[in-house]
This record gives sequence, structure tokens and C-alpha cells, in this order.
Amino acid sequence: MNTPAEAAPRASRLPLFIAIGTVVVIVVVALVVVLTRGGAAPLDESSPEGVVQRYVQAVIDGDMAGAEQYLHPELTEKCDTLEGYQPGDVRVTLRRTVERGDTATVDVIIVHSGGSGLFGPSEYQSDDRFALKRDGDAWRITETPWEFTICERVWE
Repeated sequence: MNTPAEAAPRASRLPLFIAIGTVVVIVVVALVVVLTRGGAAPLDESSPEGVVQRYVQAVIDGDMAGAEQYLHPELTEKCDTLEGYQPGDVRVTLRRTVERGDTATVDVIIVHSGGSGLFGPSEYQSDDRFALKRDGDAWRITETPWEFTICERVWE
């Protein structure tokens, strides 16, 4: 039979095992969240920011025909060719959207990441803006940052 002095050390280990078990569960949950998270959730396609999100993704994917559908007809009528700069490893973050009647601006932060340099990966960012105009019930893009320009204009 155990004396009270022998039972005390076993009882004091229980909080340690609970703490270790809790840490293991937290680590496993964190790994699952990190490894299963996808890209940003799609925004409403009828909103200016939703149009910009889909346009940017199409340009990044090299889908110029898909990107073209988000451009305003006034812009595409003057296009000679649809050709996009392939921005490579780029991340676009929404800053804000301002709607003014039939026009809107979507301010974004564009982050370019490059290969590693002497002090690690290189990265730079710029603040930029997409301009949009209503075309019937839909928003269409009229101006893009240079990295996402796909419409080569014919000069008159």
C-alpha cells in the first residue's frame, strides 16, 4: 500500500502531462490550419474589389482572354493585342475601395518577391490603384497598375 509521501509525486505529474498534451494539441491544430489554408476567399464578383481580384488572378495565371472580360469596352476597343507581363511571384493585398456613383477605385499593395540575395529573399512593394467604371450592372476596369496591363493600345 502507498504511503501519502509516495502518492504525492505521482499526483504532481498529472498537471505536467496535461500541459504537454495541451501543447501537442495546439501544435497539431496550428499545423493543420497552416497546411490546409488556401488563397483568399473569392470576393463578390459584382463588387469592384471582386472584379479586380478575378482580373489579377487571370493575369497571374496567363489567362488573357479571361482577364479581358473584366476590362471596360472603352479600353478593349482600342487594344491591338492582349499580352500581359508575367509578374512572377507577386502578392496583391486590398487596401480600400472607394465608389463614387458609376466609378470606383480599388487601392492595392503589390508585393514582388524575388530569389534570394546575400541577406535572404528580396522583396519590394508598391501602392497602386485600379480604376473601374460601371458597364450596365457590372463593374469593368478602365486603368490598371503597369504590372497588370494586358491591353497594348493602338496609337491613333
